[in-house]
Amino acid sequence: MPSRDIPKRPTNLGELRAAGWKSRSIKQELRENLLARLQSGEPTFPGLIGYDHTVIPQLENALLSSHDFILLGLRGQAKTRILRSLPGLLDEAVPVLAGSEVNDDPFAPISGWGRTQIKELGDEAPVTWWSRDERFREKLATPDVSIADLIGDLDPIKAATRRLSFDDEGSLHFGLLPRTHRGIVAINELPDLQARIQVGLLNILEEGDVQIRGFPLRFPLDILLVFSANPEDYTNRGRIITPLRDRLASQILTHYPRSLDDAKAITAQEARINRVPATNVVIPEFLVTLVEQVSFAARRSEFVDQASGVSARMTIALMETVVSNAERRAVKTGDAAVVARISDVFAATAAISGKVELVYEGEREGPASVARHLIGQAVKTVFDALLPDAYKGDGDEGAFGGVLRHFREGGTIDVSDHLSEQDLHDRLNVIPGLAELVSEHLETVGRGELVSGMELVLEGLHQNSLLSKDELIDSRVYKDPFDDMAKSLDH
Repeated sequence: MPSRDIPKRPTNLGELRAAGWKSRSIKQELRENLLARLQSGEPTFPGLIGYDHTVIPQLENALLSSHDFILLGLRGQAKTRILRSLPGLLDEAVPVLAGSEVNDDPFAPISGWGRTQIKELGDEAPVTWWSRDERFREKLATPDVSIADLIGDLDPIKAATRRLSFDDEGSLHFGLLPRTHRGIVAINELPDLQARIQVGLLNILEEGDVQIRGFPLRFPLDILLVFSANPEDYTNRGRIITPLRDRLASQILTHYPRSLDDAKAITAQEARINRVPATNVVIPEFLVTLVEQVSFAARRSEFVDQASGVSARMTIALMETVVSNAERRAVKTGDAAVVARISDVFAATAAISGKVELVYEGEREGPASVARHLIGQAVKTVFDALLPDAYKGDGDEGAFGGVLRHFREGGTIDVSDHLSEQDLHDRLNVIPGLAELVSEHLETVGRGELVSGMELVLEGLHQNSLLSKDELIDSRVYKDPFDDMAKSLDH
């Protein structure tokens, strides 16, 4: 009977027995609660986006099979989020003997102390309740993690203070795993754990018990062990020893969002764009798409190490920085509301350069240049998808004829992320047909979105080599590409 079915939680063993509590293992608890959730139609792992038909079914199978498992995937694929969602399948709370270091089940204590409590106090043995969140423990595997940290060790100070011999259970210091008896232990980045420490996990996974040094007693632990790892780490920082991999009954592969809609939903869920105090920042839908396309561009770029992956955190950080740059402009210009635009994306390259691992060619280009290149690729993708073919039609007959004619006749446009909406509108509105083109194809609402769309068109024409662009310290100047060619011939 789960604790949620007991109106009043018992405080001692006798009350617990009278309430009809039935003990069950952690894996059986997860299995039964998962089955109940599947039957009710509730989402089993709420908040996981893009995994409905790939990762989540494998997770459900692993839990229904009572498997310890490992999540294997590149950085930023929600591995840690998945592990931290597991307590949602636990009972609200379970009873433990009050004062137990290893969360002894009142009906089946594993420690000598627990058995003594039951023997001496009987039904009066006090019981406390252990919540589902407390039953989940997480450890980042690092090279300095020891057996004592995970399993335990003899504690000479405790033995001396209590006047105990080293073969007395009271002289033991329990590590993370015994202290999470009847719970879930998640170890992140498993390959970083030294091989000799990984060996210490073998018996727990196979036999379900643990022995501390040469202590004569073995503790039958009831835990679910789950791990995460990045394939890149197998060769760069360490490896998972073969016997340990063999004991992990399920290996579940994660992946990056496979659709644009999933990517947008993840960023919308995770990005901190609702600020306090609030600034009214509007992000046009085409700019939301553009920000997501930066990560898609990075995952196919020849400058980026694809074995390392491109974390979803890059897109989240980029979106947050775009909003912050627009927010900063609104404060400086005094605008009550502000619409994000391409200038804000280019001003947010710091959110990209630190999130991607570059290959040799990318290092030669430099992180900032690669970041601008990725934004340019994203702009081209969005431009080509939403606007007419830039090369269709001859001369002034094409959709962008009026725009290109303005530049061929010597016009230039200087844009910057610090220009107010009104100032940028005044500069862009002199270009014949640009506003009408944006209104027709981008379905903009209001002057702010119109201006943002107009700037997108100019950058898209540049990415299609129909306009040239000079990058200045705090602005970008668009002009006719043949102007630079003519000047170079004059010299």
